[in-house]
Amino acid sequence: MSSPEHDPKRAASEVGGAPVDAEKSGPDVIGVRRGMFGVRGSGDTSGYGRLVRQVTIDDGSPRPYGFYFDEVVDRLAEALKADEDVEFADAVEKVVVYRNELTLHVRRELLPQVARRLRDDPQLRFELCLGVNGVHYPDETGRELHAVYPLSSITHNRRVRLEVAAPDSDPHIPSLFQIYPTNDWHERETYDFFGIIFDGHPSLTRIEMPDDWEGHPQRKDYPLGGVPVEYKGAKIPPPDQRRSYN
Repeated sequence: MSSPEHDPKRAASEVGGAPVDAEKSGPDVIGVRRGMFGVRGSGDTSGYGRLVRQVTIDDGSPRPYGFYFDEVVDRLAEALKADEDVEFADAVEKVVVYRNELTLHVRRELLPQVARRLRDDPQLRFELCLGVNGVHYPDETGRELHAVYPLSSITHNRRVRLEVAAPDSDPHIPSLFQIYPTNDWHERETYDFFGIIFDGHPSLTRIEMPDDWEGHPQRKDYPLGGVPVEYKGAKIPPPDQRRSYN
């Protein structure tokens, strides 16, 4: 039932789109996901073996962004230059607006400066960080691990999202504990499940898995696991370990 491997650009036609033209701008295709559980080398017995979906990374949104987004971006650029002597283009790789949500992709070494300006500038005042979430893109070479920070301005009733990438070979991102202290537990959880190391965190230890646990369970290269089920004498293994019944 599993489909053979294809080039990611060729696979666009399999999900209802035209083949990707390398000369045209648009989302970068970093991989193709097949089936429900990513089974390779054997049949996918989940019933979703023919599911094919592109994994894309948006390359940025053009101006105007709409809503209050242009105002936030412009004011952040002014604050970074005035207070941190940092150019906006040096700190923010790209701006993405998707489904009426604003995401700033920030270079990891300048994350604290960007977060501090967003919190402290009177015209921005994103005083609440709602935590940090990890994301694993194993096909995005050199940027496999992402940390995502949703920020909220109670003062201005606005929201913005920060996203930072790090390579699997160097999974270090500056901690925001000194700026948003409640990120303490969220950074520990992201470290526990994804292996991102938050430099400057006061006590970066596992928070859910045992201290001696090997690996990080929410990474996409982590085995699905599961508990084998015995049914009338037969053993049913986890989904990623099932053989083909064709």
